[in-house]
Amino acid sequence: MTRKPDGTWDKSNLPSRHVTEGPARAPHRSYYYAMGLGTREIAQPFVGVASCWNEAAPCNTALMRQAHAVSVGVKNAGGTPREFCTITVTDGIAMGHEGMRSSLVSRDLIADSVELTMRGHGYDALVGLAGCDKSLPGMMMAMLRLNVPSVFLYGGSILPGSWQGKDVTVVDVFEGVGMHSAGRLSLEDLCSLEQHACPSDGACGGQFTANTMACVSEAIGLALPLSASLPAPYLSRDEYAVASGETVMRLIETQLRPRDIVTRKSFENAAVVVAATGGSTNGGLHLPAMAHECGIEFTLRDFAEIAQRTPYIADLKPGGQFVAKDMGEAGGMPMLLKTLLEGGYIHGDCMTVTGKTIAENLKDVKWREDQVVIRPVANPLSPTGGVVGLWGSLAPDGAIVKVAGMTSHRSHRGPARVFDGEQACFDAVEAGDYKDGDVLVIRYEGARGGPGMREMLSTTAAISGQGRGDKVALVTDGRFSGGTRGLCVGHVGPEAQMGGPIGLVKDGDIIAIDADAGTLDLEVDPIELERRAKDWKPRVTNYQSGALWKYAQVVGPAHLGALTHPGAAAETHVYADL
Repeated sequence: MTRKPDGTWDKSNLPSRHVTEGPARAPHRSYYYAMGLGTREIAQPFVGVASCWNEAAPCNTALMRQAHAVSVGVKNAGGTPREFCTITVTDGIAMGHEGMRSSLVSRDLIADSVELTMRGHGYDALVGLAGCDKSLPGMMMAMLRLNVPSVFLYGGSILPGSWQGKDVTVVDVFEGVGMHSAGRLSLEDLCSLEQHACPSDGACGGQFTANTMACVSEAIGLALPLSASLPAPYLSRDEYAVASGETVMRLIETQLRPRDIVTRKSFENAAVVVAATGGSTNGGLHLPAMAHECGIEFTLRDFAEIAQRTPYIADLKPGGQFVAKDMGEAGGMPMLLKTLLEGGYIHGDCMTVTGKTIAENLKDVKWREDQVVIRPVANPLSPTGGVVGLWGSLAPDGAIVKVAGMTSHRSHRGPARVFDGEQACFDAVEAGDYKDGDVLVIRYEGARGGPGMREMLSTTAAISGQGRGDKVALVTDGRFSGGTRGLCVGHVGPEAQMGGPIGLVKDGDIIAIDADAGTLDLEVDPIELERRAKDWKPRVTNYQSGALWKYAQVVGPAHLGALTHPGAAAETHVYADL
């Protein structure tokens, strides 16, 4: 225990002792006095309150308010909060142009920057707030890497927009672009739609990547129960922020750390939740990366095997009807976890930041018959999960596809139409320059070859908006937004830049996809592929300096999480024990 009987704190084993204790630290303490702290506050544990606040997009604009509320909770419980911000690259703004190359890179930069801030200033614990796609896994990666007592808090989803009498999200606007190019939506209506789709603070409202990873934060035990449910504009979210600050102080006292909470079973629970909610394919990228931070091997294949045996039970957009606000009102993650636990799909003995197990947290949760968003496991939307892993001659290291809501067109066999980069494919789609039956192949968009593994929502949404989502398939070594729907296969590995078969495909080659069988094959004679491989060489990208160049030098394959460092398996020390 780090708290003494008189209520003061024993900092002899806390990192902040290096900046607050003893005569040699008088210069350090002088800075704290300059910021208005007194001797009592300096003697307390220092809690980093890390926020991904910015004004890039509404996903992040409510985070500062909630960070201040976290600080109130830390102070209430006898701690000293130290707020700081890190970056966010918001996918909705970065989508469809060169900016998307920065998105996945930002995940690792967020983790690195939080680590460096915590290390540099000797903070004892961490509450991390995030609102957009890559910032959620990035913040949780930092918690697992540092292994100081930590609590994660999602900033909350956006309220649904309303247009022509129906709920809409930003994905409807992306698809509206395709509808307009196909003559199915007037420019006047497109402009009206864009003005009504995003009415508030908060992350995209469907079960896209942000809400998928928010659900993961509860399932994995790093967030308080129900904290992911309320929309960002609701001031009642601040109560969860205060509670998160108070909770992290209890974790300091008991020294319950992230790696005590997050185990192999926790990642299995997280994969179940992604599958059960029809979540983003990016879950298959982020869970392996998070596992890597605490020395657990959890690959795309592990993720896919769990999804295959998990029922799809949450009727959420883009494959279903409802948005995150609806799920919260239906009981949120506790309701979802309760039915999965009773059905035997998750491990109830996993610890959480409450100091109780998942089963203990769910003890008093009652199934509600008055809601239709979350189904019981006995009556699923489909018997297997909303995401599927694929392997075959085109993807020896695997690939992933989202099948939530797809009752047909789960297999496809057709001629390849090859594009080196997304822009060329988007231009062809916008011009209608493709044929029904085609397999559109977008390559050199992997983590190394892009660089940055761009998402393809602009292209996939344009296809759907043109009403041709069930007539073609798309295959890429890049990624898809959680908002993508249709037979769109991403994360094809090895990527083209690393010599994968996708780099050898030619126009007219037959590609066969079967989401039910879990296969992705290039029907070209192996001898012919060997001949093509002799003439192949990696592409020289335009990114020969700066952050994207650095990322391309170190990033690993997608099926392992697109990792950029050796992870916990190579550690000789953990920050929390310094």
